[in-house]
Amino acid sequence: MSCPDPDRPHHGILLRELHHRVDKGIASAIDLVSAAVIRADGAEAKAALSDVVELLHGHAELHRALAMPEGDVLNDAATYIRRLGCAMRQSFLDRMGIRLALTAESLPLQPERCGRLGLIVHDLIVNAAKHAYFDARSGEIKVKLSRIGSVANCVVLDNGSRPARALGREFQISNDLAKGLGGRIEHGFAADFTSVVVSFHLSERERQASWSMATRRMRPPRRLKTNASVTPGSGRSDQIERPAAMRADPDSLRARPNERATLGTGPDILGNLLSPCHRTDAL
Repeated sequence: MSCPDPDRPHHGILLRELHHRVDKGIASAIDLVSAAVIRADGAEAKAALSDVVELLHGHAELHRALAMPEGDVLNDAATYIRRLGCAMRQSFLDRMGIRLALTAESLPLQPERCGRLGLIVHDLIVNAAKHAYFDARSGEIKVKLSRIGSVANCVVLDNGSRPARALGREFQISNDLAKGLGGRIEHGFAADFTSVVVSFHLSERERQASWSMATRRMRPPRRLKTNASVTPGSGRSDQIERPAAMRADPDSLRARPNERATLGTGPDILGNLLSPCHRTDAL
């Protein structure tokens, strides 16, 4: 039996304290600028400072959305990422004229792993917004979170062109975070888009939770009951019933519980987000 890491609780305390201090710092900045709005002379100055206050509020919400979930209860990564995406829109994407589209299936993850995935998604979206060249196109970033058997996949795709994009340097932090999940990052690109795929295996606890959620969503078939003619003296009528459908674990269709599913690229992971002509390179 392995011994728990004695430094792990200490690290958690330090991270929470750092997060709390940054949160207080942003709140203090909001108070200072709000006071400056009151003292400012002229409508133009007041409007500019009010815009700064709104921007700071957006970054404060983004900072709260990135907080690592606490406790030992599984967190729905889809809910976590939706909140993160909403905060990123408010803090900078809307101001840059970049549309963010999210498609996420419910995916229960352990708190720390959910937080790591959120940091990866945040990093990939920031990199896309910063380095993509949208030319005359309306900027768009798509995020798709899904599960295939015991493997979770998160795709971040943007419709920007690729010139001068140093992909290796852009994804170094995300790649390190993905390794902490026991997964990896791959990217595909063409003339008018760049995609990044984060793939990692679910833990046994996460896999069982996903299976339980899937079974709860399955509706039992209705019984079809008809009354046949009653045979005199039998005292009952024959009943024709539709047998209950057997529910199969969707994981068994993709990978055995004790076997690792293949981490690959292609339509199974990317769905309809990538064109057939894309090329994928593992980092």
